[in-house]
Amino acid sequence: MSSFEEIRANRLSKLQILRDKGVNPYPVSARADVTLAEASESFDKLAKKKELYLTGRIMAMRGQGGLAFADLFDGTGKFQALLKKDEVGDEAFTLWSDTVDIGDFVEVSGTLFLTKRNEKTVQVKKWRMLAKSLRPLPEKWHGLTDTEERFRRRYLDTLMNEEVRGRFVLRSRVLSTLRALLDKEGFMEVETSMLQQLAGGANAEPFKTHHKALDIDLYLRIAPELDLKKLLIGGFPKIYEIGRSFRNEGIDVTHNPEFTTIEWYEAYSDAAKQRAFIETLFRTLVKAVKGSETLSFGGNDVDFSKPFTVLTYAEALQRYALIPNPEKATREELALKAAQLGVSVAPHDTAEKIMDSMFKKTVRPKLIQPTYVISYPARMIPLAKQDEANKNLVDAFQFYAGGMELVKAFSELNDPEEQSQRFNLEESHRKEGDKEAQPNDAEFVEALEYGMPPAGGVGMGIERLVMLLTDTQNIREVIFFPTLRPKNEF
Repeated sequence: MSSFEEIRANRLSKLQILRDKGVNPYPVSARADVTLAEASESFDKLAKKKELYLTGRIMAMRGQGGLAFADLFDGTGKFQALLKKDEVGDEAFTLWSDTVDIGDFVEVSGTLFLTKRNEKTVQVKKWRMLAKSLRPLPEKWHGLTDTEERFRRRYLDTLMNEEVRGRFVLRSRVLSTLRALLDKEGFMEVETSMLQQLAGGANAEPFKTHHKALDIDLYLRIAPELDLKKLLIGGFPKIYEIGRSFRNEGIDVTHNPEFTTIEWYEAYSDAAKQRAFIETLFRTLVKAVKGSETLSFGGNDVDFSKPFTVLTYAEALQRYALIPNPEKATREELALKAAQLGVSVAPHDTAEKIMDSMFKKTVRPKLIQPTYVISYPARMIPLAKQDEANKNLVDAFQFYAGGMELVKAFSELNDPEEQSQRFNLEESHRKEGDKEAQPNDAEFVEALEYGMPPAGGVGMGIERLVMLLTDTQNIREVIFFPTLRPKNEF
């Protein structure tokens, strides 16, 4: 077997042959009368044409004597090409034989016909090199079996693996379906800032950078929430944003430092109304993408056709973490229980943060069927309204399915004085060492003082949603270019 260096050197020599023949191996333009998928779908109609131009990358080659077959792929489908020496001529056939490799992009023109094996084929009259590849595709050298190498060279992963490519096609369909559903409901898509002077809207540690011209520190946003709520104040009653957020946190199977969310806000709504909307949205989305209201994830059937389960946060901890009375447990009692469950606790962790850590370890993996967890401790979600029946709780919920958190939503806090108090409490946590506590955003409080309508707000992670819909267990499988440790040698 030839080494990679020998293969590349051989391809460079073929590149030189093309140039010596006066052929531009990377021409400016190409001609494709139809895509390869269209050529296959409209074969009978197109077979009547005397000449048809097709383009694609060569994925396989075979031949004998004066015949050369090639499988072309253009991203829409595959199609077979046949070159006959007596059809294209000696010079063109020899040039093909001497210079073309798997991985090259070519343009061919000819007529369509069916082979004796009923394979749809273009009989080539003319061909042209569009892009000469200098490196062999994975199956021709050491293969692309290392998981990290698959993520690092995603362009090869999607090219060689139809299942991986299909996963990203589905991701695109999910986004377009979500947009269509929200647009139909009268929501307007907006874009807000990703560089912010204060990174608020969620409890997370931000990435910090510096703007030279203004000589100020800026942060990559951890959530678009506060900007979107300013737009509610500004007279836009139903808005949504799909975009990137960034959190300086660890990497695991459900976390990547850079990720995509969709957030929407509806004036004169609340958490209860958003729960009802999400239930309808998920049923519609799952059926549109999967063709059924039931899907398989991690070996379990997840059924979206039935009414979603509703649990309070305290009930969930009682049932799965075996904490008898979570609402009245002291920090010391919670820390002891966490130690029993193998959950680490930092000295600055609040009682709410300890509960959340136990919830993530013991409760979340058990929530396989669609489940709403409601009634969170007030100190856990500083941007949500208090529950009118119990001031120690907030009118918030999170939605789980397949053992993953998919949605976080609540009735939005619009009392500027209370919001200021909540921010002050968060600031005290920051001073005690909690890097994920929210900053005291006086500008946002000022905006609230102009008046924000009552509203329901929802945030959903796109990657986890796609994981669920594709039965994928690692978030990096649904991100084109996930964050990786640098590799020095290339």
